[in-house]
Amino acid sequence: MNILRTKSIEKSIADAEEPGRRLKRSLSAWDLMIMGVAVAVGAGIFSVGAKAAANFAGPAVTLSFVIAAVTCALAIMCYAEFATAIPVAGSAYVFTYATLGEVLAWIVGWNLILELFTAAAVIAKYWGIYLSKVFDLVGVKMPEAVNIGGLDVYWGAFLIVAIFTVLLVLGTKLSARVGNVFTLIKIAVVLFVIIVGFFYIKAENYTPFVPQSVPSAGNAVEDVMKQSLFGFLTGAAPAQYGTLGIFAGAALVFFAFIGFDVVATSAEEVKNPQKTLPRGIFGGLALVTLLYILVSLALTGMVSYTDLAKAKSPTLTTAFEAVGNTDAAKVIAFGSLIGLTTVIMVLLMGLARVVLAMSRDGLLPRALSKTSDKHSTPARTQILCGVAVALVAGLTQVDILEEMINIGTLCAFVMVSVGILVLRRKRPDLRPAFRVPLGPVLPALSAVLCFYLMTNLAVQTWLFFLIWLVLGFAIYFAYGQRHSRLNERFTEAKEFVDDPAASATGR
Repeated sequence: MNILRTKSIEKSIADAEEPGRRLKRSLSAWDLMIMGVAVAVGAGIFSVGAKAAANFAGPAVTLSFVIAAVTCALAIMCYAEFATAIPVAGSAYVFTYATLGEVLAWIVGWNLILELFTAAAVIAKYWGIYLSKVFDLVGVKMPEAVNIGGLDVYWGAFLIVAIFTVLLVLGTKLSARVGNVFTLIKIAVVLFVIIVGFFYIKAENYTPFVPQSVPSAGNAVEDVMKQSLFGFLTGAAPAQYGTLGIFAGAALVFFAFIGFDVVATSAEEVKNPQKTLPRGIFGGLALVTLLYILVSLALTGMVSYTDLAKAKSPTLTTAFEAVGNTDAAKVIAFGSLIGLTTVIMVLLMGLARVVLAMSRDGLLPRALSKTSDKHSTPARTQILCGVAVALVAGLTQVDILEEMINIGTLCAFVMVSVGILVLRRKRPDLRPAFRVPLGPVLPALSAVLCFYLMTNLAVQTWLFFLIWLVLGFAIYFAYGQRHSRLNERFTEAKEFVDDPAASATGR
């Protein structure tokens, strides 16, 4: 049982050209840049920063964003080198398959499905909630959910997922054009929030910049489950703020940077990927980082982090309401709705591309890798993903799994960073258009930082993650390992060598 077999780069590229399973190259560097901004600048910019400031880092949440951005940038460099060497759909899954072996590639793909599926479902549910809030602001009462047979159905999630599933089936370029319009609108909203927020800044709200660590309030079991794994393993008492709070905040706001690994899943649909991918990914990351830092400075300068901590679910709206600007709060509600819209689109696209790549290799049913003749999109898989996301978002309390998005992303980042070191050793002949500078130093640093941020996620998140991994291994050994196309080839090759009669007849 060769579970560490690898798939050659040449084979991955050849499989991407297989008739009936081929995607159309139609995206430009601008499309990729906007796509990265589209998935990163969502409602998270209006809420996750406030939550991190209130509960973990205080005004030092700006440092949390910087740490998360640097970590993301290091990992994205590794993605860019891989993507220019292997410009096919599948992102971290394909990269790991070419370097670290099949079983690890399966786990990375499985974690990408976790990341993208959970993120799409969580955000689709929030979209419906924000839609109801926007209706309330204009005086129209629209319930977040309707009760059908005793079951709360979040109708907004079904609506938005259905719309973008149809658009993605009709074509990636069409979806990108729609996404571009929404993205430009939400960037304008974010700039409005930053400019207005800076008029309310008071210097005293930045003091202390790094609040002193204080014990967490709550019952012992709940505190331990919500404590970071790093704190739990080192025996530290559950606490908030301080230096560890900055890193805990970075682990939380990392959610705001998940879009850039999703962009890499579109490598097979990019024109001239060797040049286009690095430009699009890094351009988007630079813009997003600047926006996040400015928003966090405005947020913590407007109101004290202690006031944010008093709110049940602190957001930017909390800050503007605290300074008496309810009109800005309305703009933020509208911006959040627009922001979430494009995030859902890119996540649904990324999810379908990961499933397509895994099914091409036989680790998932091969039927899922079929693309439509007319639009060259994985219509069957896109519809299946859309239905699954809509059902989970519309019918379950999926929002309790928010941090699972971060841990799935960071795990993939670790594998890709390590994979670059392996790729350079195994294939020194490759000369990708982009290479991570400073030799092995930055990829190794990326792996260490990503893993450290993983340890700053809550103990309960790690427990859920371990359950997901066990389920993934069970599916791999029950189905994927036996149906792998590499497994079929290894079996045929072994039979050819072991059977002299077959060798003689040339079978």
